[in-house]
Amino acid sequence: MDSIHDAGSIIRKIDHTLLKADAREEDLRRLCAEAKQYGFTVIAVNPCWIPSCKKELAGTDIMITATVGFPLGQTLTETKASECDHAIDAGAGEIDMVMNLGKLLSGDEEYVFADITAAVDRCHRRGVKCKVILETCLLTEEYIVRSCTLAEKAGADYVKTSTGFNGPGATVEHLRLMRKSCSPAVKIKASGGIRSLAQVRAMVEAGADRIGTSAGLSIAAELGLFGT
Repeated sequence: MDSIHDAGSIIRKIDHTLLKADAREEDLRRLCAEAKQYGFTVIAVNPCWIPSCKKELAGTDIMITATVGFPLGQTLTETKASECDHAIDAGAGEIDMVMNLGKLLSGDEEYVFADITAAVDRCHRRGVKCKVILETCLLTEEYIVRSCTLAEKAGADYVKTSTGFNGPGATVEHLRLMRKSCSPAVKIKASGGIRSLAQVRAMVEAGADRIGTSAGLSIAAELGLFGT
């Protein structure tokens, strides 16, 4: 059965996500328990929760993805690089960093390239993959293409659609454009507003390798995985 229709394959593509500002310790514990119960192989959290989640996930192969420069991407380049180090030290196995959108739209692509490169280099030195969040809902098609080009040139492992904090998230059209704008060496992560199994399948068909969503449980329910 192909990866769009096989329940296990779909669950393994999902980063089970909790990034809300009001998320509490108990919510993060629940996130980890859900990942273990339903077969999510990755959780995505804000950096302060890495130690707690690492403890909850001890003895499992579930990976922790941590955000950097989240959600605006406007922190200093040195701060983003340092965030990568601290998150990896705490137990993050992947980093999702936010591109500096304002610098891109101001025409300072040299800054954007250096900003992404700093985070990617810190991650790769530690054997950790780095995803670059573009915030596609705020970009024209031209800027999406430019962003993908800069991210790939900087060595990013993935380009990612959205934070989910700045308007509409992933769209099929943007994913197709991102896929066309990157070589096969760069993977694509869709995130933001993905709430249903139908959306997940559409995103995968459009080129998404990974799906970031806080609706993992309802998607698992659609797949008939509750009670397993």
